[in-house]
Amino acid sequence: MKGAEPSLSQNAIGVLKRRYLGKNEKGEVVERPDEMFWRVAENVASADLIYDEKADVAATAQAFHDLMANLEFLPNSPTLMNAGRELQQLSACFVLPIDDSMESIFETIKNTAIIHKSGGGTGFSFSNLRPRGDVVRTTKGLASGPVSFMSVFDAATEAVKQGGTRRGANMGILRVDHPDILEFIEAKELEGSFRNFNLSVGIIEGFMSALEKDEEFGLVNPRTGEVTRKISASEVFDRIVDAAWRNGEPGVIFLDRINEGTPLPQLENIESTNPCGEQPLLANESCTLGSIVLTNMLRMENGSWVVDYPKLERVVRTSVRFLDNVIDVNEFPLKEIEQISKANRKIGLGVMGFADILISMGVRYDSEEALEVAEGIIQFISDGAKKESQEIASERGPFPNFKGSAYKERGEPELRNAALTTIAPTGSLSIIADCSSGIEPLFSISYVHEIMGGDKLVRTNSEFLRIARERGFYSEELMEEVARRGSVQDMMEIPEDVRGLFVTARDISPEWHVRIQAAFQEYVDNAVSKTVNFPNDSTKEDVRRVFLMAYQLGCKGITVYREGSRVGQVLRTY
Repeated sequence: MKGAEPSLSQNAIGVLKRRYLGKNEKGEVVERPDEMFWRVAENVASADLIYDEKADVAATAQAFHDLMANLEFLPNSPTLMNAGRELQQLSACFVLPIDDSMESIFETIKNTAIIHKSGGGTGFSFSNLRPRGDVVRTTKGLASGPVSFMSVFDAATEAVKQGGTRRGANMGILRVDHPDILEFIEAKELEGSFRNFNLSVGIIEGFMSALEKDEEFGLVNPRTGEVTRKISASEVFDRIVDAAWRNGEPGVIFLDRINEGTPLPQLENIESTNPCGEQPLLANESCTLGSIVLTNMLRMENGSWVVDYPKLERVVRTSVRFLDNVIDVNEFPLKEIEQISKANRKIGLGVMGFADILISMGVRYDSEEALEVAEGIIQFISDGAKKESQEIASERGPFPNFKGSAYKERGEPELRNAALTTIAPTGSLSIIADCSSGIEPLFSISYVHEIMGGDKLVRTNSEFLRIARERGFYSEELMEEVARRGSVQDMMEIPEDVRGLFVTARDISPEWHVRIQAAFQEYVDNAVSKTVNFPNDSTKEDVRRVFLMAYQLGCKGITVYREGSRVGQVLRTY
């Protein structure tokens, strides 16, 4: 029944008013949160009519509305912003091709601007561009190389700023065997360079083999396919580690591993991901994401909180149907994107609030028990998502490229979607849901979150406040000290068991960050967005160890950040 407003925090309402709710020509908010959920629910439910003109769209809309209004699941930001409105572009993730010609480069820049204006983020591989100093046959001049053209993409993104609702976001990837790889690794050496890009080196198996044997490997000119020179794998890896230690970039993406596991081997190789690295995509492919709010997937049993698996199954199945419907009502920004997105019908269902539920369940984040909780939840979600995708396929047909897919080759049942699960960072969505982001540990017990436009939201963990009051150690002075420190590990006035539960990103060893990521990755179709946080005094050897550990444990990529290594941080303590 329409009318009742969902229970939302003040921070959630503030973010919704700034970026999601409808406004009039004067910029005044004219939409309530519940009206937003109904707008989205009714629009996405209307896809049912494509397949059944007698479909009970009202019932589907009610189910979709309740899913969002009860904060059980939230779709990615473009869906909340644009569904049921004139723009109607509902995808968050795109990868665009860049071929080795001026025409292709600037056509892609134009398409990037169109996508950013609609609220999407873009990923690119610059690996096909000829290296700096290579010959330009038509003019007899010399090529300026991939990094110089990245600057043009960066400037275009700065100008568009995604229609003023989201930060412009790009992923730039260069293969480790490109002749310009060392220039790429150093591209963010100056603070503020390429501010609209995340950068990752595309790692291939040949490089890892050379690194293990301490050998040289060949740098290949993509224009000719010829090896231009050989270089020490250890030297390149050291440069990656050094740059990541200094300012958090580049990250690494394990390209061969991504392509080994692709469900669509009949199509071209995946060369890039979306801006946060969790969504590997083919050229011109897009994906719509959504995340289950794990904090609302618990029930009390014998005095303890446990995962409510029957409820989780219902939410998984409804969420998969929601995301599949989004593909049909989506107005894609380019015809080529629409064609391949509908041919593969990839979706990315993930989670947020993982750190919160561990606290409620009395489980330390950096523990074997946490790994068991992670694996149990994500395997259950993956299995449920696949069952629902099979059911939708039986009603509406499989994704068109199923015929040549790995699923078909293995003799598996038809699926509606080529990929189903992803772990996204859920920045703004976690503020709306009032929970921890993605699968990250708590950043801090109390911290400042800077959102677009310079607004600052102070976020204090509500579970810590509740426990502090219940256990009798709450005081204003204590909370100020917690906010100042960011960690409670050395505060002896707080009980030991509470300190053990409320470990923050900086309290957790880097190895445990990677182990949690790997636990989720084992059952995730796409990839996992996860930042390995290091304290400021961490060494380059610490970073090296994490990169190698991520590779050994089966991750598809890894990003690190050493506290204080950049002037600008989206999250910071007081």
